[in-house]
Amino acid sequence: MARIVFADDGIEFDGKTLEERALGGVESSVILMMEEFAKRGHEVIVRNKCKAPMIYKGVDWAPIEQGLPDEADLYIANRGDKLIDLMPRAKKTVFWTHNPCRYMVKWRYIKKFWKVRPIIVFIGSYHAKTLPNWVPDGGRKVIPYGIPDMFRHAVERTEPSAPRAVFTSNPLRGLDWLLDRWENEVHPHANTAELHLFTGPAVYGSVGADKAAVMKKVLDRAESMKDQGVILRGPVAKATLIEELQQARVMLYRGDINETYCLAVAEAQALGTPTVVQDFGSMAERVVDGKTGVVAQNDKAFSDGAVKLLNDDTHWVEQHKNCLAMQRNWGWEQACAAFEELME
Repeated sequence: MARIVFADDGIEFDGKTLEERALGGVESSVILMMEEFAKRGHEVIVRNKCKAPMIYKGVDWAPIEQGLPDEADLYIANRGDKLIDLMPRAKKTVFWTHNPCRYMVKWRYIKKFWKVRPIIVFIGSYHAKTLPNWVPDGGRKVIPYGIPDMFRHAVERTEPSAPRAVFTSNPLRGLDWLLDRWENEVHPHANTAELHLFTGPAVYGSVGADKAAVMKKVLDRAESMKDQGVILRGPVAKATLIEELQQARVMLYRGDINETYCLAVAEAQALGTPTVVQDFGSMAERVVDGKTGVVAQNDKAFSDGAVKLLNDDTHWVEQHKNCLAMQRNWGWEQACAAFEELME
């Protein structure tokens, strides 16, 4: 058994938050990974912006203001530069990054990377390429997020789903563009189809609140498109989202150059929902082009791919089966095993 200490100074969440409300991909991944480490017999200590101490599912949560222990077998500093050198006596220090790494090419990061030499863990190959080779480190490793277990046990659907498309990502990541595609190029050729939007500012905590006014404009537009089958559902808890994704015909998401993993697409694929994306960021790592959806090179190819999956039952069934066969083999047990190898 190892002592694993995890530190985060971002938004407020704790071990129960994922069961209570929708949560962003990074925070939900932290919770699931810590729980998996505990299941594997490790002593797991999380210090973050949670309101109060708790022991939940074998994980010790407490506010980061209470301080960190002196020693650990593995110390994981999550994203922030202030965390990197908090455990000088840790046997191994990891810096876990989630966003494009240009934010790390600053002196306040560089000096601590030089001092501590942490192993820098990325969540995908595209992500790893965003950090220049000259940045000091103690090694670099790509460990993708695990697919949450709750998304990995869908059964094959006995008949094609109704023509319902879904969008479950940040509304500022291409929703306005998607509404253009839907209004002008998709819905006219699939006029019984609906587009359900499980999105809104609430998922993104205080960061979401800062951008709520910008989000409101695109969400108001979505509200005005009911006659074209657009239905604004808002963020939902994971259990509800799983039910909805298993009824969906296709997920539509453009992608973004800042998208380093995209848990929303990974979860949809694992549940057997074909996905249409464009070739931005890590999208080509999430969707197998022509087999589990479409990685489109332009707007027309995106819209054409969406229309075909909404209208062509035979095509949809084939891609649905491919999703289940190909896209749910890497869970948190595999991701945690990869982190454990860093202690060897």
